[in-house]
Amino acid sequence: MMPIDVSSADRSLTDRSIRWQTVWGVLLVLAGIGAVLMPMIAAIAKVIVLAWLLLLGGAFETVHAVQTRYARGFGWRLLSGILTLVLGLLLLLWPSAGVAALALLVGAFFLLGGIARALLAWQFRPLPGWGWIMFDALLSIALAVLIAVAWPERSYAVIGILVGLWLIVAGIWRIALARVAKAVWHSPLA
Repeated sequence: MMPIDVSSADRSLTDRSIRWQTVWGVLLVLAGIGAVLMPMIAAIAKVIVLAWLLLLGGAFETVHAVQTRYARGFGWRLLSGILTLVLGLLLLLWPSAGVAALALLVGAFFLLGGIARALLAWQFRPLPGWGWIMFDALLSIALAVLIAVAWPERSYAVIGILVGLWLIVAGIWRIALARVAKAVWHSPLA
């Protein structure tokens, strides 16, 4: 294997990048722990961020539709932009309804994904490892049932905890990636 020629400026830039990646990972893990401990706040924050993204997207889409009003499909583009704006506004005005709707969508995703993976597992049945696919399918279906039974009262917990777990996993992989990058950049071959 040929050594990689890395200048001191490249190494310094990479070291800073690795440090920032690690700091970002730690912050994500801490935010995830906070979200798991305070799921109601995390769920509301998720819906408010989504609401603002929809408002901005709807505004840009509406402006684009008006700017291209002589092009084919103007009415549909305008309607799409206005509906996106309205959805963002509704989520901003009634975030708890947004949390409940989001929990319902997550439950539907788990149910449909679980059914699809169960069918896949059934097709792979004679092969080694098919049981893991079936386990994933049954777990997804069980989560969907739990969400449905607790909906809408436990919507905050469902969304908040899922957001928290996602943040924790995102932080962990960033920290792990930074450690790998540091090992590679500081190896004798670098």
